[in-house]
Amino acid sequence: MPETETDGGVVIVDCGDSAVMARAVSRDAEHNWRLVHTLADAIDSVRLDGVHGIVPTYDALLVEFDCAGTDHDTVRRVLRHEADRLGEGPIRTATARHFVVPVVYGGEYGPDLPVVAEQLGITEQEVVELHSGSDLTVRCLGAPAGAPMMDGPAFPGPVPRLASPRTRVLPGSIAVAGRQAVICPMPSPGGWPLLGRTPLRVLDFAADPMTLYRPGDTFRFQPITPDQWDDHAGLPLAVSHG
Repeated sequence: MPETETDGGVVIVDCGDSAVMARAVSRDAEHNWRLVHTLADAIDSVRLDGVHGIVPTYDALLVEFDCAGTDHDTVRRVLRHEADRLGEGPIRTATARHFVVPVVYGGEYGPDLPVVAEQLGITEQEVVELHSGSDLTVRCLGAPAGAPMMDGPAFPGPVPRLASPRTRVLPGSIAVAGRQAVICPMPSPGGWPLLGRTPLRVLDFAADPMTLYRPGDTFRFQPITPDQWDDHAGLPLAVSHG
């Protein structure tokens, strides 16, 4: 099916036999991000039969469905209706929560810190200062297990991915790549350079959802020493009220 642009500035297109994608197409990246996440909430509230996955990213939204429960035409129609409705007024977003995350940088905790510093042409301390010096906004939840995909720090340039990905990255690892930042919430393979690691427990497998954070929230990384690791080890991630 050809792409269909709605009055809400969204292009809708089929993706395979069981998904439909809506992509925001304005020239304002911040508006596009807000629109697709607001649209995701709207589609979720419709509770459309057969839909089992709603995945918003930076400027696109993927709606996954069971072909036995619905079809492309129905999902496109609902997406078009909700996008047009949102296009009629201002986009409202949830109030951001703030998280402070202690991090041990470098050494065995962040083995790629020297490489990243060399690639950027700055010192290791400057990498740490830039990474921990401002709030980073969560833009979407990625793999594995709802990892917080954030805007990266104000580095002088993008950070290349590793030439050879690791087969196992420890939970709590703090990584960067391109112009993005992330916390790895559970053991997994990974090709992003590691700057450090947090002793906090990012996931709660007994909770629904397992992640306390959501897109729009902010993280501030706080350098700590290896001697301070045990002061935070195993504590759950918590909203900061300071």
